[in-house]
Amino acid sequence: MKYYRIFKWIIAAGLMTATASADEAKTQNEQLYKGKPIKALLITGGCCHDYKFQSKALTMASEAKAPIQWTVVNKGGRGTHAEIDLYNNPDWAKGYDVVVHNECFAKTKNPDYIKKITDAHKKGVPAVVIHCAMHTYRDAKIDDWRDFLGVTSRHHEHQSSYPVTTVKKDHPIMKGVPADWKTPKDELYVILKTAKNMTPLATASSEKNGKAYPVIWINDFHGARVFGTTFGHTNETFSDPVFLDYVTRGILWSAGKLE
Repeated sequence: MKYYRIFKWIIAAGLMTATASADEAKTQNEQLYKGKPIKALLITGGCCHDYKFQSKALTMASEAKAPIQWTVVNKGGRGTHAEIDLYNNPDWAKGYDVVVHNECFAKTKNPDYIKKITDAHKKGVPAVVIHCAMHTYRDAKIDDWRDFLGVTSRHHEHQSSYPVTTVKKDHPIMKGVPADWKTPKDELYVILKTAKNMTPLATASSEKNGKAYPVIWINDFHGARVFGTTFGHTNETFSDPVFLDYVTRGILWSAGKLE
């Protein structure tokens, strides 16, 4: 129940601060995006997370911020291996302005299956990739998925509240992120490699060795816009207005509605 109270607060506040008036929130929402509704596909499921909660949190919060029409596909159970039937359709992404990947299938490594996903994005379908999407298809021999993400990660560090450092303050995705923002309890993903066309927007540092890793970024994948964040492990993160705000902005930016 406590999370649904948070949802109501997020919607009432328009993802702004708790002190913002309803009129102020409405004005800022209208300034953020004007136009026809964005058709968004959320693909989720797999290991290690409360995907039912996360899906509800993201769709409710983003709909409060912008005109987004969601289709949610939650398949594959709770294991680390799955091949979702949706991807067997060559036109699986047709009609959507953006696809959000929040799936977690580390042990799936069928190259033909993986290429069914990345080929759609190679044709120009924008994407948002969240948290365990970075470890999805981790065991695959091919790099297609990792090139699509913009990062390579094979493990994460412990959960903590990580201070986030913005490195691209003028980017529209980052304009709503406070300079002193710390995450709710979440995991820090170790980024081993970044793609040539990947641009970090924010970093967080390891509590073990002090090394800074990208935690929010954008990637150009054969002309398709991709926005990514490694945060999103806990329900607390998916209840955090700052996180939900910048992910919503990432959705809008990927869909070409925020410059």
